[in-house]
Amino acid sequence: MKKNDWKDRLNVVYSTNPDFTYQTDPDEKAETLPASQQKLRVSLDKKNRGGKIVTLITGFIGSEEDMKELGKMLKSRCGVGGSAKDGEIIIQGDFKNRVIELLKQEGYTQTKETGG
Repeated sequence: MKKNDWKDRLNVVYSTNPDFTYQTDPDEKAETLPASQQKLRVSLDKKNRGGKIVTLITGFIGSEEDMKELGKMLKSRCGVGGSAKDGEIIIQGDFKNRVIELLKQEGYTQTKETGG
C-alpha cells in the first residue's frame, strides 16, 4: 500500500497501536453476464461529436476487459475505428443494422435498436 493513500483510509478511526496497519478490501471485479442475458441497446448518436454519426452500444454488464474485447470484435468486423469506455461501445459511422446482426450472431439475443 502507498504511504499517502489517504482516500482509501477516509472514515477510519485513529489508532495508537504502533503495529496497526490499515487493510483495504480487495476490489471486486464485475462479473460479466453471459451473452444471452446481456440487454444491449444499439442507437445512432451525433451529440458532441462535431456532427459526425457514431453507433452507440450501451447496457453491457461486466468487466472493462470483456467490454473492450466486444468493442474490438465489432470494430474489426465493421472495418472502422471506435472505443469502449465508460460503459458504452462507440463504433464510428452508421453501422446500427450491421452491429445488431453481429451481436445476434455472437449470442447477444436480447439486443434491441433504440431511437436516435
